[in-house]
Amino acid sequence: MTDVRAVDGARRAYPWPALLTAFSGVFMAIMDVFIVFVAAPAIQADLRASDAAVQLVLAGYQVAYAITLVTGGRLGDRYGRRRVFAVGLAVFTVASAACGLAPGAASLIGARLVQGVGAALLFPQAFSLVQALVPAESRGRAFGVLGVVIGSSTIVGQLLGGVLVQADLAGLSWRPVFLINVPIGVLALYCARRFVPESRAEHARRLDLAGALVLASVLALLVVPLVQGRELGWPPWSVLCLLVVPVGGAGFVALQRRTARAGGEPLVDLALFAERSVAVGLCLVLVWYMAMNSFFLVLSLTLQDGLGLSALAAGLSYAPLAVCFLVSSLLAPRLAARLGRGPRRLLALGAGVTVAGFGALAAVSGLGLSVGRMVPVLMLLGLGMGLFQSPLLGAVLARVGPRHHGTASGLLATAQQVGGAVGVALIGLLYFAALPGHAPVTGSVTGSVAGSAAGSAAGSVTGSVAGHAHAFSVALLFNAAVVTACLVLLTALYRRSQPVSG
Repeated sequence: MTDVRAVDGARRAYPWPALLTAFSGVFMAIMDVFIVFVAAPAIQADLRASDAAVQLVLAGYQVAYAITLVTGGRLGDRYGRRRVFAVGLAVFTVASAACGLAPGAASLIGARLVQGVGAALLFPQAFSLVQALVPAESRGRAFGVLGVVIGSSTIVGQLLGGVLVQADLAGLSWRPVFLINVPIGVLALYCARRFVPESRAEHARRLDLAGALVLASVLALLVVPLVQGRELGWPPWSVLCLLVVPVGGAGFVALQRRTARAGGEPLVDLALFAERSVAVGLCLVLVWYMAMNSFFLVLSLTLQDGLGLSALAAGLSYAPLAVCFLVSSLLAPRLAARLGRGPRRLLALGAGVTVAGFGALAAVSGLGLSVGRMVPVLMLLGLGMGLFQSPLLGAVLARVGPRHHGTASGLLATAQQVGGAVGVALIGLLYFAALPGHAPVTGSVTGSVAGSAAGSAAGSVTGSVAGHAHAFSVALLFNAAVVTACLVLLTALYRRSQPVSG
């Protein structure tokens, strides 16, 4: 149960203004993972930054974001979701201004780390606010809208980044990529105060500082080498970090169990994972985002480095996919009602269409790279992604009791970021191994979605159009296999499973 001031009134009078305010923060947090990638070459040229420094600009935000998400969810449970959302939004907005005004690479990297922490504070609150403000029978629609927000922000980020850099507003080059967050953040702060009622978990729990530190360390050991390892040639430290991750994970579990036995309040209640559907749901989110982030990586590489499109032209090539994603996401609730059995059949349909889209795109690429050939298949992919992604988060959170909303929201968001990092690392290995004549460049500006897409400007990727077509086809087969794994996990998710109580 949840203690919410004015929640009943909010449900009747203004649930959508409250939710859309929270969703605006989610949009900015996800968009900033992608919008900066397109601007990476301009940042490097203007600040005369090294390749390693620019890579930290790209990766630092994601790492800080990923390692503090679970803590952000718990803080919202204890101190109030609106309060923590507002604090996170304020931190994010001020850090965005600092990024846009940064005089050098070091100050930009520092501001990006702070910006990532702000995003981690505000992001989980959106999930928890849906659970607190929306009746159970109406949550599917709310989570569907949240899925649209998350999905569209990835595409809008790349397109908007290209537009802003090319526009060179007031001669500011890349800086509007960050400064655009300032007016949006100020408006969202006003709306949070005006429209969002306060809510918190009924039994407020103290923050497990030791658990938060250990979990952040384990995630850093995983995410940092995955984001940077390939482009640095997998130095010994990166391999050692990955080898230590299982040991650190086991230590975190042992620490949480010991805290619980001592009567304390662990950061992650391991009772969550006693229910198979919750553990499977988290794996499902992680695996899905492995496929999505890695796909946008290889698509950006192929469009820019294979076909030679500019960042803006490549971003515009996403438009058909984005439109179809939006349409199918909006139609998803009605289609789910027609198909019956909750979101299960809809999720299976979305995953099946996405697998077919990846297979078709691989076949089309085998005929030769051409935007004209790719667009119809990208539209099919957009339809499948929207049908799956928009109901996914709601389907998983429906199996979590109110007492665990904050923790589960943080875990889901962490699964998104970690899944994306793992997918990018794996797809990078496959793509470049299949690209004729390619040799990894130590310290290049790539290593994440559109950071790699900026590779041609940074001089990090070479190869013929035919070579890129071959590498793209190989990568797409990996994407198809990963989404097929989602179908298997769906079967496990709905096998005689019930929501977690509490």
